[in-house]
Amino acid sequence: MTHAHVHPHGQGHQHLPPPHDWLRPIRVAVVPGPTTPLLDDTLAALLEAFGAHGHAVARQPDEATDVLLTTARFNENLSWRQAPLFTARRRYGIRRTPAVFTLVHAAPDAFDRVLEHFERVLAQDTHTPEDFPFEGLAPDAGHVLVEQGRRGGPILALERLVQVHAKSIRNVLLVGDRQPHAAYHFDLVGAHPRTDPGPAFHDEIVLRIVTSVCAEEVTDHEPSGPAVPAQAWRRLASPAAMRHAARELGRRGFFTEMIRIADLARVPAVSDAVASQYSEGCFATWEPGLDALVATVTGSARPVDKAALTDDDLAVLAGVRPDGRGALVRPVEGRANVAPSSESVEMCAVDGVLPRVVVDTGAGEAEVPVARSKLHGHRGVRAYDPERVEFVPLDPPYYHYLVSCATGAQAEAIVGAFGRSEALRDPGDPRQLAFTVLPGHGAVILEKWAPGKAPFQVIWEHMDAGFLEVDPWVPQGPMRYVEAGGGRLQVEADQPPVRPRR
Repeated sequence: MTHAHVHPHGQGHQHLPPPHDWLRPIRVAVVPGPTTPLLDDTLAALLEAFGAHGHAVARQPDEATDVLLTTARFNENLSWRQAPLFTARRRYGIRRTPAVFTLVHAAPDAFDRVLEHFERVLAQDTHTPEDFPFEGLAPDAGHVLVEQGRRGGPILALERLVQVHAKSIRNVLLVGDRQPHAAYHFDLVGAHPRTDPGPAFHDEIVLRIVTSVCAEEVTDHEPSGPAVPAQAWRRLASPAAMRHAARELGRRGFFTEMIRIADLARVPAVSDAVASQYSEGCFATWEPGLDALVATVTGSARPVDKAALTDDDLAVLAGVRPDGRGALVRPVEGRANVAPSSESVEMCAVDGVLPRVVVDTGAGEAEVPVARSKLHGHRGVRAYDPERVEFVPLDPPYYHYLVSCATGAQAEAIVGAFGRSEALRDPGDPRQLAFTVLPGHGAVILEKWAPGKAPFQVIWEHMDAGFLEVDPWVPQGPMRYVEAGGGRLQVEADQPPVRPRR
């Protein structure tokens, strides 16, 4: 990742929290789309802010373009033949599709009507196609919208609808009449942080976009070392432990259903723009017999049910590439050897900043990382018992300028947080779990070694006992934990769940 800091100097920047120090200058181009006066004014102001922040604005996309800005109107279904995500390469003769950000304008009443509609639908026990009277949806889209709404509330169902209509994954939904009342930032995983009006309104939108683009993916995994012999694999305890943990966590509703783009909208596949599906969550546990992590495979390669794993859904992580752009993966003889989860780098890198301990593995003593198992899910943590669980916060910029999965920035955030963990840095600390929350994304939970316990067992037992209360809602910005009585701490967020106006 390039660490060339861009210093904001546009009007209102003094009202903004400090950004990440790894931002770089980017190139922006505009592709016209359906518009309104509010969109025209906002687009002009954003282009001015991009220039004031040291970024280049071009008249038309070229090979160096990082971001395509386009526009769309709320609840209007755009044909994929008009959408830059699907047509930019052909239209402009470029070899790759830049990141497409669509500015979508919703009048406040229209925004509230759709939110209220999804709120009513989500309260129903059963659903029919008539509950989803929106253009552009695939036949099974209603099921996906309900599942997403149950995970993140009506705003997440609305977000998926906007993505279908705009034929764009990254959207900035501007709610207002002639002037914006709020801007919601949507992405693939379902983030929806809000930017409120003020002197730094356009500067903040620019910094959020630049942050998203500069957070580079670290999924270029490569093979490393000899293949694990099939006979040796069958002797290992961790594959069976991973399958058992998958069932236990699945019974507790930790994983939600995989999203397939084809289940939401009928559009052509665009492999360089977005995967055809993604799965929610991943996890890994240390295997002393391999001196490596056994982790789940990526859901972007093929469908993976994280609650019902097979051995072909597992990968062996031997570490991180020297350049940090992916993980080192040991193949397993006779297995499918699908690429590991996109969060593999963060799962391996955490061990590099934490101590190792000597434990009795049942087959003798071994030196192992202090964190035995790691669980990453698109869930929040509503409350926890600080006597038994530790919360470790991220560095401040990550609460204001969000990053997402599969990126080096997210890995750096997680490594930084857990590197400060008292419970993990001190193996004698009685707290068995430490966790952090990634705003707009989910939670990462690390489990220490506990005698007589299976991998992840401490996590699910703490969930059952109420020591760690996992919740579908994920904070979308600054958050903290405050006293809630009975010795528990409960989440408090600057941006509460989105509800329609009454």
